[in-house]
Amino acid sequence: MSVIESESQATKLQPIADISVLHIEPSRSWPSVNLHELWAYRELLYFLVWRDVKVRYKQTVIGAAWAIFQPLMTMVVFTVVFRKFGDMPSDGLPYPLFSYAALLPWEYFAKSLNSSISSVVANSHLITKVYFPRLLLPISATLSGIIDFGISFAFLLAMMIWFGFVPTWNALALPFFLLLTILTALSVSFWLSVINVRYRDVGQAIPFLIQLWLFASPVAYPVSVVPAKWRLLYSLNPMAGVIEGFRWALLGKESPDFGVIAVSTIVVVALLFGGIVYFKRMERTFADVV
Repeated sequence: MSVIESESQATKLQPIADISVLHIEPSRSWPSVNLHELWAYRELLYFLVWRDVKVRYKQTVIGAAWAIFQPLMTMVVFTVVFRKFGDMPSDGLPYPLFSYAALLPWEYFAKSLNSSISSVVANSHLITKVYFPRLLLPISATLSGIIDFGISFAFLLAMMIWFGFVPTWNALALPFFLLLTILTALSVSFWLSVINVRYRDVGQAIPFLIQLWLFASPVAYPVSVVPAKWRLLYSLNPMAGVIEGFRWALLGKESPDFGVIAVSTIVVVALLFGGIVYFKRMERTFADVV
């Protein structure tokens, strides 16, 4: 064996000392959101959202038209029951337009809640095998409904043209209320998705909760029918401010209850920050429980 071959074999047998090892441990400090980390995993968020969209419409006959069909049928039922039989006021607006403008954010909220509640449990195969920010799971389930919202919104614009409504300058506030709708869905999802990890009864109770929440929100009726003495308590419902704001921004309602909108916004912000802290605090146990 030559000297050159001996040196070559000795080089191969030498241990590699430049390997860096990354240890991932749960934080012992106060839970916080690492925005830089969320941004670093933005590509994963994109694929999670796209996966949810494809699964939702896979092997369906009418596809994305379900985004219009569901709120449209609900609008028809509300118009017949509440307007024709119940003579429900609609703030001087055509009742079909009045109810559909409220169903637009409500359907987005309800669908986001249904999908995001089980997002952690449904992705247990990922949680137990690889590391990524767990917050991406409810966030992706919530954002996947934006496409349905866009389709329903296009139909609402067609309805506004049919009824002769032209958007006013109030429409400039629409992005704020859309953001408020997304944050409302996220704030509730963070809380309930964590509870659903330990108590799967939450997933069974969600459809019933959403039904009750629908009638506790000003979808089929205006906020003005709520007695003034109960208005503050009623505005603790975060969807009350969202729906009132959507009607004002889209249909040019003259006198929205900005008190309800303000209180509901404060409730959303409080629920959101509390939900993030609770989620981050409990996520270290997901792999053991899920």
